Amino acid sequence: MTKPTTRRTALKTLAAGTAAASLPLWARYTHAQTAAPIKIGFQQHATGIGAAYGRWYGRTTDAAAALINEGGGINGRPVEIVAEDDGTDPKRGAEVVEKFATQHGCDVGFGTLFSHVVIGSAPRAGELKLPYFVVSEGHHVASGMLNRYTLQPGITDVKSQVQAMAPYVHASLGKKVTMIFPDFAFGHDHRDYFSAAMEAQGGEILAKIAIPPTETSFTKYFPKIPRDTEVLYHVMVGPAVLTFVKELGEFFGPSAPAIFGFIDSLEAVDIRSPGLEFLEGSYFWEGNPRYAQADQSEHDAFYRERVGVDANGASVTDPTDISTYAHMFGCWETLHVIKAGMEASGYAGPGDRAALIEAVEAMTDMPHSRAHPQGAKVFNGKTHQVFGHQYISRVEGGRLNVVHTTSIEDTLYPDEVDYTTMPL
Repeated sequence: MTKPTTRRTALKTLAAGTAAASLPLWARYTHAQTAAPIKIGFQQHATGIGAAYGRWYGRTTDAAAALINEGGGINGRPVEIVAEDDGTDPKRGAEVVEKFATQHGCDVGFGTLFSHVVIGSAPRAGELKLPYFVVSEGHHVASGMLNRYTLQPGITDVKSQVQAMAPYVHASLGKKVTMIFPDFAFGHDHRDYFSAAMEAQGGEILAKIAIPPTETSFTKYFPKIPRDTEVLYHVMVGPAVLTFVKELGEFFGPSAPAIFGFIDSLEAVDIRSPGLEFLEGSYFWEGNPRYAQADQSEHDAFYRERVGVDANGASVTDPTDISTYAHMFGCWETLHVIKAGMEASGYAGPGDRAALIEAVEAMTDMPHSRAHPQGAKVFNGKTHQVFGHQYISRVEGGRLNVVHTTSIEDTLYPDEVDYTTMPL
Protein backbone atom coordinates (compact mmCIF):
# COMPACT_ATOMS: atom_id res chain seq x y z
CA MET A 1 0.00 0.00 0.00
CA THR A 2 1.30 3.46 -0.85
CA LYS A 3 2.37 5.41 2.20
CA PRO A 4 1.02 8.95 2.65
CA THR A 5 3.58 11.56 1.70
CA THR A 6 3.84 15.26 2.43
CA ARG A 7 6.48 17.84 1.65
CA ARG A 8 7.22 18.06 5.36
CA THR A 9 8.07 14.37 5.65
CA ALA A 10 10.11 14.54 2.45
CA LEU A 11 12.20 17.48 3.62
CA LYS A 12 12.63 16.28 7.20
CA THR A 13 14.56 13.32 5.87
CA LEU A 14 17.29 15.62 4.59
CA ALA A 15 17.88 16.97 8.10
CA ALA A 16 17.90 13.44 9.46
CA GLY A 17 20.55 12.47 6.92
CA THR A 18 22.75 15.35 8.05
CA ALA A 19 22.51 14.20 11.65
CA ALA A 20 23.51 10.68 10.63
CA ALA A 21 26.80 12.02 9.31
CA SER A 22 28.09 12.20 12.88
CA LEU A 23 27.85 8.41 13.24
CA PRO A 24 30.91 6.21 12.68
CA LEU A 25 30.94 4.45 9.32
CA TRP A 26 30.15 1.01 10.78
CA ALA A 27 27.01 2.35 12.47
CA ARG A 28 25.45 4.26 9.60
CA TYR A 29 23.79 1.36 7.82
CA THR A 30 22.94 -0.92 10.78
CA HIS A 31 19.26 0.09 10.99
CA ALA A 32 18.44 -0.82 7.38
CA GLN A 33 16.38 -3.93 6.67
CA THR A 34 19.02 -4.90 4.11
CA ALA A 35 22.63 -3.86 3.60
CA ALA A 36 22.21 -4.10 -0.17
CA PRO A 37 22.94 -0.77 -1.87
CA ILE A 38 20.41 1.48 -3.54
CA LYS A 39 21.50 1.21 -7.18
CA ILE A 40 21.15 4.36 -9.25
CA GLY A 41 21.74 3.86 -12.95
CA PHE A 42 23.66 6.86 -14.26
CA GLN A 43 23.06 7.34 -18.00
CA GLN A 44 26.24 9.20 -18.88
CA HIS A 45 27.22 11.00 -22.07
CA ALA A 46 30.78 9.68 -21.72
CA THR A 47 31.32 9.86 -25.48
CA GLY A 48 29.65 11.70 -28.36
CA ILE A 49 28.75 15.39 -28.57
CA GLY A 50 27.79 15.50 -24.88
CA ALA A 51 31.11 14.19 -23.54
CA ALA A 52 32.21 17.43 -21.83
CA TYR A 53 28.94 17.52 -19.96
CA GLY A 54 29.13 13.80 -19.24
CA ARG A 55 32.54 14.16 -17.62
CA TRP A 56 31.36 16.84 -15.21
CA TYR A 57 27.96 15.24 -14.66
CA GLY A 58 29.93 12.19 -13.55
CA ARG A 59 32.10 14.12 -11.12
CA THR A 60 29.08 15.88 -9.65
CA THR A 61 27.13 12.63 -9.34
CA ASP A 62 30.02 10.91 -7.56
CA ALA A 63 30.42 13.85 -5.17
CA ALA A 64 26.71 13.91 -4.31
CA ALA A 65 26.61 10.14 -3.78
CA ALA A 66 29.66 10.35 -1.51
CA LEU A 67 28.01 13.06 0.58
CA ILE A 68 24.77 11.08 0.86
CA ASN A 69 26.69 7.98 1.93
CA GLU A 70 28.61 9.95 4.55
CA GLY A 71 25.22 10.90 5.98
CA GLY A 72 23.99 7.32 6.23
CA GLY A 73 22.90 6.68 2.67
CA ILE A 74 19.20 6.35 1.80
CA ASN A 75 16.97 4.57 4.30
CA GLY A 76 20.10 3.27 5.96
CA ARG A 77 21.47 1.78 2.75
CA PRO A 78 24.51 2.95 0.79
CA VAL A 79 24.08 4.47 -2.66
CA GLU A 80 25.85 2.80 -5.56
CA ILE A 81 26.19 4.64 -8.88
CA VAL A 82 26.08 2.31 -11.90
CA ALA A 83 27.36 4.29 -14.90
CA GLU A 84 26.72 3.36 -18.53
CA ASP A 85 27.83 5.36 -21.58
CA ASP A 86 24.98 6.14 -23.98
CA GLY A 87 27.25 7.81 -26.55
CA THR A 88 24.86 10.80 -26.54
CA ASP A 89 22.76 8.65 -28.86
CA PRO A 90 18.99 8.04 -28.56
CA LYS A 91 19.11 4.38 -29.60
CA ARG A 92 21.93 3.58 -27.21
CA GLY A 93 20.11 5.56 -24.57
CA ALA A 94 17.13 3.22 -24.70
CA GLU A 95 19.51 0.25 -24.55
CA VAL A 96 21.17 1.69 -21.44
CA VAL A 97 17.80 2.10 -19.73
CA GLU A 98 17.06 -1.55 -20.55
CA LYS A 99 20.38 -2.62 -19.00
CA PHE A 100 19.67 -0.67 -15.82
CA ALA A 101 16.38 -2.50 -15.35
CA THR A 102 17.18 -6.00 -16.56
CA GLN A 103 20.92 -6.52 -16.06
CA HIS A 104 22.10 -4.23 -13.29
CA GLY A 105 19.00 -4.37 -11.07
CA CYS A 106 18.94 -0.59 -10.65
CA ASP A 107 16.26 1.03 -8.54
CA VAL A 108 16.06 4.13 -10.75
CA GLY A 109 17.65 5.65 -13.84
CA PHE A 110 19.18 9.10 -13.68
CA GLY A 111 21.26 11.77 -15.33
CA THR A 112 20.39 12.15 -19.01
CA LEU A 113 21.11 15.60 -20.49
CA PHE A 114 20.70 15.87 -24.27
CA SER A 115 17.03 16.12 -25.14
CA HIS A 116 17.06 13.79 -28.13
CA VAL A 117 18.51 11.09 -25.88
CA VAL A 118 15.84 11.73 -23.24
CA ILE A 119 13.10 11.48 -25.86
CA GLY A 120 14.62 8.25 -27.21
CA SER A 121 15.04 6.70 -23.75
CA ALA A 122 11.98 7.73 -21.74
CA PRO A 123 9.45 5.46 -23.50
CA ARG A 124 11.48 2.38 -22.57
CA ALA A 125 11.75 3.57 -18.96
CA GLY A 126 7.97 3.91 -18.88
CA GLU A 127 7.47 0.41 -20.31
CA LEU A 128 9.85 -1.03 -17.72
CA LYS A 129 8.29 1.08 -14.92
CA LEU A 130 11.75 2.33 -14.05
CA PRO A 131 11.66 5.80 -12.44
CA TYR A 132 13.70 7.96 -14.81
CA PHE A 133 15.08 11.21 -13.39
CA VAL A 134 16.44 13.32 -16.23
CA VAL A 135 18.82 16.27 -15.87
CA SER A 136 18.08 17.88 -19.19
CA GLU A 137 16.53 21.26 -20.00
CA GLY A 138 14.15 20.42 -22.80
CA HIS A 139 10.44 21.09 -22.44
CA HIS A 140 9.66 17.48 -23.36
CA VAL A 141 8.83 16.47 -19.77
CA ALA A 142 6.50 19.35 -18.90
CA SER A 143 4.91 19.33 -22.37
CA GLY A 144 3.33 15.93 -21.69
CA MET A 145 5.36 14.20 -24.42
CA LEU A 146 6.72 11.52 -22.08
CA ASN A 147 5.23 9.42 -19.25
CA ARG A 148 4.59 9.29 -15.53
CA TYR A 149 7.86 7.50 -14.84
CA THR A 150 9.94 10.39 -16.26
CA LEU A 151 10.63 13.39 -14.02
CA GLN A 152 12.83 16.50 -14.10
CA PRO A 153 13.00 17.73 -10.48
CA GLY A 154 16.55 19.11 -10.39
CA ILE A 155 16.89 21.55 -13.31
CA THR A 156 14.57 24.01 -15.05
CA ASP A 157 13.42 23.74 -18.65
CA VAL A 158 14.04 25.96 -21.67
CA LYS A 159 10.51 27.29 -21.82
CA SER A 160 10.73 28.68 -18.29
CA GLN A 161 14.26 29.99 -18.87
CA VAL A 162 13.56 31.93 -22.04
CA GLN A 163 10.25 33.24 -20.72
CA ALA A 164 12.17 34.80 -17.83
CA MET A 165 14.98 36.12 -20.09
CA ALA A 166 12.92 37.79 -22.83
CA PRO A 167 11.79 40.87 -20.85
CA TYR A 168 15.41 41.71 -19.99
CA VAL A 169 16.61 41.21 -23.57
CA HIS A 170 13.80 43.38 -24.95
CA ALA A 171 14.22 46.17 -22.40
CA SER A 172 18.03 46.29 -22.24
CA LEU A 173 19.54 44.97 -25.47
CA GLY A 174 17.20 45.41 -28.44
CA LYS A 175 13.96 44.46 -30.10
CA LYS A 176 15.05 42.92 -33.44
CA VAL A 177 16.58 39.49 -32.84
CA THR A 178 18.32 36.86 -34.94
CA MET A 179 18.53 33.41 -33.37
CA ILE A 180 21.23 30.76 -33.91
CA PHE A 181 20.50 27.37 -32.38
CA PRO A 182 21.28 23.64 -32.75
CA ASP A 183 18.96 21.73 -35.06
CA PHE A 184 17.48 19.19 -32.65
CA ALA A 185 14.83 19.16 -29.90
CA PHE A 186 16.72 21.34 -27.41
CA GLY A 187 17.40 24.00 -30.04
CA HIS A 188 13.84 23.80 -31.31
CA ASP A 189 12.62 24.59 -27.79
CA HIS A 190 14.74 27.76 -27.87
CA ARG A 191 13.47 28.62 -31.34
CA ASP A 192 9.82 28.18 -30.44
CA TYR A 193 9.62 29.46 -26.87
CA PHE A 194 12.02 32.39 -27.08
CA SER A 195 10.32 33.56 -30.27
CA ALA A 196 6.96 33.49 -28.54
CA ALA A 197 8.29 35.17 -25.40
CA MET A 198 10.07 37.90 -27.34
CA GLU A 199 7.07 38.60 -29.55
CA ALA A 200 4.89 38.83 -26.42
CA GLN A 201 7.18 41.70 -25.32
CA GLY A 202 6.68 43.47 -28.66
CA GLY A 203 9.96 42.28 -30.15
CA GLU A 204 10.60 40.76 -33.57
CA ILE A 205 12.51 37.67 -34.62
CA LEU A 206 14.22 38.53 -37.93
CA ALA A 207 15.77 35.14 -38.63
CA LYS A 208 16.05 31.66 -37.13
CA ILE A 209 19.26 29.90 -38.14
CA ALA A 210 19.43 26.18 -37.33
CA ILE A 211 22.83 24.48 -37.29
CA PRO A 212 23.45 20.70 -37.17
CA PRO A 213 24.82 19.84 -33.69
CA THR A 214 27.73 17.91 -35.25
CA GLU A 215 28.85 20.89 -37.38
CA THR A 216 32.55 21.78 -37.07
CA SER A 217 32.67 25.11 -38.96
CA PHE A 218 30.07 27.85 -38.84
CA THR A 219 31.24 30.73 -41.04
CA LYS A 220 28.90 29.76 -43.89
CA TYR A 221 25.86 30.36 -41.66
CA PHE A 222 26.71 33.89 -40.53
CA PRO A 223 25.90 35.73 -43.79
CA LYS A 224 22.28 34.71 -43.15
CA ILE A 225 22.14 37.18 -40.24
CA PRO A 226 20.06 40.22 -41.35
CA ARG A 227 21.90 43.54 -41.32
CA ASP A 228 19.31 45.25 -39.13
CA THR A 229 19.73 42.70 -36.32
CA GLU A 230 19.93 44.47 -32.96
CA VAL A 231 20.44 41.37 -30.81
CA LEU A 232 22.18 38.14 -31.80
CA TYR A 233 20.81 35.30 -29.68
CA HIS A 234 22.98 32.20 -29.71
CA VAL A 235 22.94 28.79 -28.08
CA MET A 236 25.25 26.06 -29.32
CA VAL A 237 26.34 22.67 -27.98
CA GLY A 238 28.95 20.02 -28.68
CA PRO A 239 32.74 19.82 -29.02
CA ALA A 240 32.96 22.68 -31.56
CA VAL A 241 31.52 25.43 -29.35
CA LEU A 242 34.88 27.21 -29.07
CA THR A 243 35.14 27.26 -32.86
CA PHE A 244 31.61 28.64 -33.05
CA VAL A 245 32.23 31.64 -30.80
CA LYS A 246 35.66 32.34 -32.34
CA GLU A 247 34.27 32.35 -35.87
CA LEU A 248 31.39 34.52 -34.74
CA GLY A 249 33.89 37.12 -33.50
CA GLU A 250 35.94 36.93 -36.68
CA PHE A 251 32.84 37.46 -38.80
CA PHE A 252 31.60 40.55 -36.98
CA GLY A 253 34.85 42.14 -35.84
CA PRO A 254 34.14 45.38 -33.94
CA SER A 255 30.71 45.88 -35.55
CA ALA A 256 28.76 43.14 -33.77
CA PRO A 257 25.20 43.77 -32.60
CA ALA A 258 24.35 43.24 -28.93
CA ILE A 259 25.02 39.61 -28.13
CA PHE A 260 22.94 37.48 -25.77
CA GLY A 261 23.95 33.86 -25.46
CA PHE A 262 23.06 30.84 -23.44
CA ILE A 263 26.17 29.67 -21.63
CA ASP A 264 25.78 26.32 -23.41
CA SER A 265 27.81 27.99 -26.17
CA LEU A 266 30.72 28.30 -23.72
CA GLU A 267 30.27 25.40 -21.30
CA ALA A 268 33.63 23.76 -20.62
CA VAL A 269 35.33 26.66 -22.49
CA ASP A 270 37.63 29.27 -20.90
CA ILE A 271 36.19 32.73 -21.57
CA ARG A 272 39.74 34.07 -21.70
CA SER A 273 40.65 31.81 -24.62
CA PRO A 274 42.40 33.69 -27.46
CA GLY A 275 39.86 34.89 -29.99
CA LEU A 276 37.05 35.43 -27.48
CA GLU A 277 37.93 39.00 -26.59
CA PHE A 278 34.92 40.21 -28.60
CA LEU A 279 32.65 38.70 -25.93
CA GLU A 280 33.58 41.48 -23.50
CA GLY A 281 30.37 43.30 -22.65
CA SER A 282 28.10 40.57 -24.02
CA TYR A 283 25.48 38.75 -21.97
CA PHE A 284 24.78 35.14 -21.07
CA TRP A 285 22.09 33.13 -19.39
CA GLU A 286 23.53 30.92 -16.68
CA GLY A 287 21.69 28.18 -14.86
CA ASN A 288 24.21 28.53 -12.06
CA PRO A 289 26.88 31.28 -12.08
CA ARG A 290 30.24 29.83 -13.14
CA TYR A 291 32.25 32.41 -11.22
CA ALA A 292 31.77 32.72 -7.47
CA GLN A 293 29.98 36.03 -6.98
CA ALA A 294 30.60 38.67 -4.33
CA ASP A 295 27.43 37.54 -2.53
CA GLN A 296 28.21 33.82 -2.89
CA SER A 297 26.04 31.70 -0.61
CA GLU A 298 27.47 29.26 1.90
CA HIS A 299 25.64 26.54 -0.01
CA ASP A 300 27.41 27.33 -3.28
CA ALA A 301 30.75 27.44 -1.46
CA PHE A 302 30.10 24.01 0.06
CA TYR A 303 28.97 22.56 -3.26
CA ARG A 304 32.03 23.94 -5.12
CA GLU A 305 34.36 22.41 -2.57
CA ARG A 306 32.69 19.01 -2.75
CA VAL A 307 32.69 18.79 -6.57
CA GLY A 308 36.23 20.15 -6.87
CA VAL A 309 35.55 23.46 -8.64
CA ASP A 310 37.41 26.70 -7.90
CA ALA A 311 36.06 30.26 -7.76
CA ASN A 312 36.56 30.62 -11.54
CA GLY A 313 34.54 27.52 -12.41
CA ALA A 314 37.56 25.32 -13.20
CA SER A 315 38.81 22.10 -11.68
CA VAL A 316 40.78 22.72 -8.49
CA THR A 317 43.47 20.40 -9.84
CA ASP A 318 43.63 21.82 -13.38
CA PRO A 319 42.71 25.45 -14.12
CA THR A 320 42.39 24.64 -17.83
CA ASP A 321 39.66 22.07 -17.15
CA ILE A 322 36.55 24.27 -17.19
CA SER A 323 33.40 22.83 -15.68
CA THR A 324 29.86 22.74 -17.04
CA TYR A 325 28.82 24.66 -13.95
CA ALA A 326 25.59 26.09 -15.38
CA HIS A 327 24.10 22.61 -15.71
CA MET A 328 25.83 20.01 -13.56
CA PHE A 329 24.26 21.18 -10.30
CA GLY A 330 21.16 19.42 -11.61
CA CYS A 331 22.79 16.04 -10.89
CA TRP A 332 23.57 17.03 -7.30
CA GLU A 333 20.07 18.36 -6.68
CA THR A 334 18.31 15.47 -8.41
CA LEU A 335 20.13 12.89 -6.30
CA HIS A 336 19.00 14.74 -3.18
CA VAL A 337 15.43 14.71 -4.50
CA ILE A 338 15.69 10.95 -5.06
CA LYS A 339 16.96 10.58 -1.50
CA ALA A 340 14.11 12.66 -0.08
CA GLY A 341 11.53 10.81 -2.18
CA MET A 342 12.81 7.38 -1.18
CA GLU A 343 12.87 8.28 2.48
CA ALA A 344 9.41 9.86 2.39
CA SER A 345 7.97 6.77 0.70
CA GLY A 346 9.87 4.24 2.80
CA TYR A 347 11.41 2.85 -0.38
CA ALA A 348 12.73 -0.68 0.13
CA GLY A 349 12.97 -2.03 -3.42
CA PRO A 350 11.50 -2.12 -6.95
CA GLY A 351 8.07 -2.91 -5.53
CA ASP A 352 8.01 0.61 -4.10
CA ARG A 353 8.76 2.42 -7.36
CA ALA A 354 5.19 3.67 -7.70
CA ALA A 355 5.30 4.98 -4.14
CA LEU A 356 8.54 6.79 -4.97
CA ILE A 357 6.94 8.51 -7.97
CA GLU A 358 4.00 9.60 -5.80
CA ALA A 359 6.33 10.87 -3.08
CA VAL A 360 8.23 13.08 -5.53
CA GLU A 361 4.97 14.28 -7.09
CA ALA A 362 3.91 15.45 -3.61
CA MET A 363 6.94 17.74 -3.27
CA THR A 364 6.53 21.50 -3.73
CA ASP A 365 8.97 23.96 -2.14
CA MET A 366 12.67 23.11 -2.23
CA PRO A 367 14.52 25.62 -0.03
CA HIS A 368 17.95 27.01 -0.90
CA SER A 369 20.24 24.63 0.97
CA ARG A 370 23.16 22.25 0.64
CA ALA A 371 20.78 19.93 -1.17
CA HIS A 372 19.76 22.78 -3.53
CA PRO A 373 22.83 25.05 -3.83
CA GLN A 374 21.72 26.70 -7.09
CA GLY A 375 18.80 28.35 -5.31
CA ALA A 376 15.27 27.77 -4.04
CA LYS A 377 12.87 25.91 -6.31
CA VAL A 378 9.24 24.93 -6.66
CA PHE A 379 8.33 21.51 -8.03
CA ASN A 380 5.11 20.96 -9.97
CA GLY A 381 4.03 17.37 -9.35
CA LYS A 382 1.47 17.45 -12.15
CA THR A 383 3.98 18.34 -14.87
CA HIS A 384 7.02 16.65 -13.24
CA GLN A 385 9.00 19.88 -13.79
CA VAL A 386 10.87 22.08 -11.32
CA PHE A 387 10.99 25.89 -11.54
CA GLY A 388 13.74 28.12 -10.17
CA HIS A 389 15.71 31.33 -10.42
CA GLN A 390 17.59 32.19 -13.62
CA TYR A 391 20.74 34.31 -13.90
CA ILE A 392 21.85 36.80 -16.54
CA SER A 393 25.58 37.55 -16.45
CA ARG A 394 27.73 40.04 -18.31
CA VAL A 395 31.31 39.42 -19.47
CA GLU A 396 33.39 41.99 -17.61
CA GLY A 397 37.16 41.81 -17.44
CA GLY A 398 37.19 38.27 -18.76
CA ARG A 399 34.76 36.88 -16.18
CA LEU A 400 31.01 36.54 -15.82
CA ASN A 401 29.30 38.84 -13.32
CA VAL A 402 25.62 38.38 -12.53
CA VAL A 403 23.62 41.49 -13.44
CA HIS A 404 20.08 40.15 -13.10
CA THR A 405 18.38 37.33 -11.20
CA THR A 406 14.82 36.42 -12.08
CA SER A 407 12.16 35.46 -9.60
CA ILE A 408 10.71 31.97 -9.66
CA GLU A 409 7.39 33.53 -10.61
CA ASP A 410 8.99 34.88 -13.80
CA THR A 411 9.52 31.31 -14.98
CA LEU A 412 6.05 29.86 -14.40
CA TYR A 413 3.66 28.94 -17.21
CA PRO A 414 0.28 27.15 -17.36
CA ASP A 415 0.26 23.37 -16.97
CA GLU A 416 0.20 21.41 -20.21
CA VAL A 417 -0.22 17.95 -18.68
CA ASP A 418 -1.22 16.20 -15.47
CA TYR A 419 0.91 13.09 -15.17
CA THR A 420 -0.72 12.23 -11.82
CA THR A 421 -3.86 11.17 -13.71
CA MET A 422 -1.91 8.51 -15.62
CA PRO A 423 -1.76 4.96 -14.25
CA LEU A 424 1.29 3.62 -12.46
